[in-house]
Amino acid sequence: MGPQPQTEALSEPDFGMAINKIQFDIQVEFRRPRRWLLADMLPIVRCDRIMPCIDSVPLTDLIDRFELEAGMRPAGGAYGGLIPAYSRCLRLDDHFHGRSTMATGSKTPVLVCECGEWGCWPLLAEITVTDDLVLWDCAEQPDRRARDYGTFGPFRFDRKQYDHALRNLIKPIRSDIA
Repeated sequence: MGPQPQTEALSEPDFGMAINKIQFDIQVEFRRPRRWLLADMLPIVRCDRIMPCIDSVPLTDLIDRFELEAGMRPAGGAYGGLIPAYSRCLRLDDHFHGRSTMATGSKTPVLVCECGEWGCWPLLAEITVTDDLVLWDCAEQPDRRARDYGTFGPFRFDRKQYDHALRNLIKPIRSDIA
């Protein structure tokens, strides 16, 4: 297990560690529900995914590259973005501030299995929030506890930029049609 983030130290600038930029992209998908007996009779539904991007690179690409270079198997193509519709009480602002009801212990799912199920192959991270910074650290794959993610991250974000990206994610969709 890697070192635990220290909240007090985060508010002090650390010029040796880069500040990353985050954005939350929405990937729109249309699919049929996976009830195989009724698949042809069920309607196609919209099923959006939230993809965190760090320094303009999807988090799935970053973790795939890390796992493949580390020789982890399975690796590559295992993760997908979060599907809010698969969680009943998810508040995205709470979730991405580490206060989610979907958190497992002190860690929060930042990616899930490519199938979209929250409990299937999640990538967890410790999310620490201070007045000035947000830190994603101590990543782990709970289905493969022996894997070492100690050199994946940490990712540090300016709190104002992080909150701005989060506000853009959760603002309601407005129609341009009058």
